[in-house]
Amino acid sequence: MAGRATAELAEAAAAGGADLIEIGFPFSDPLADGPVVRRAAEQALADGMRTGECLRCLSDVRDRVSVPLVPMTYSSLLEAFGWERFAAEARAAGATSLIVADLPVDVHPELERIQLVAPTSTDERIALAAESTDGWLYLVTVAGTTGARTELSPALAPLVARTRALTDTPLYAGFGISTPEQAAAAADLADGVVVGSAALLAAEEGPVALERFVAQLRAALV
Repeated sequence: MAGRATAELAEAAAAGGADLIEIGFPFSDPLADGPVVRRAAEQALADGMRTGECLRCLSDVRDRVSVPLVPMTYSSLLEAFGWERFAAEARAAGATSLIVADLPVDVHPELERIQLVAPTSTDERIALAAESTDGWLYLVTVAGTTGARTELSPALAPLVARTRALTDTPLYAGFGISTPEQAAAAADLADGVVVGSAALLAAEEGPVALERFVAQLRAALV
C-alpha cells in the first residue's frame, strides 16, 4: 500500500526476490479487498495518501528498485483524477502497468491495464480479457475478497485449465495465497503468484520481516 514507508518496504521485497511489486493506491470503499488490505487503505488515507501523494510515492519506489511496478486501485479514483491523466502520470512516475480491480474489460478499453478473471468468468469474458490484457492475466482464485486462506482454492485448477485453452498469455494467480506452500501449489498450475495480504502483514513488522517473508516465498518456487 502506498505510504511513507513504501519505498523502503519495496526495496526489501525486491531484495527478498520479488519479480514484480504491486502498490495499492488507497480507496475508501475497496470492494475486492479483505480486512488486511482495507485496514492498510484506511491507514494510508488517514495519513494523507491521496492520488498525488501516491504518484509521488510510486516515483520514490521507482528510484529505489528496478523490478516492474504495478499500481492497483479502483475506477472511482481514476474517474475523479481523470483517466488519461492518471495513466500518463502513473507511467511517468514509473508504473509498468495498472490494475483497476472493479473496471470491466470492455469499459475504457483504451486504458492499458492488467485484466482480472475469476472462477465465475465466462469463457467469452476470459478470451476478451486475454486479448486486451497488458502483459499477463490476473487469475482471481476465489469468488470473494482478498485475504489469507487456510488452503489453496480448489477453483484455481479448473480456472487455469479453461484459461489455457483460450490463450497463451502468462497467467498469475492471486487472492487467498498466503504461505510458501500455497504459493508453490499455485505456481505448479500458473506462471506466477501474487501475494498481497500476507505480505502486508509481514510489512507491518518492518522491512527485515518483509524481506524474509518474500525470500521464503521465493525459495518455495524454485
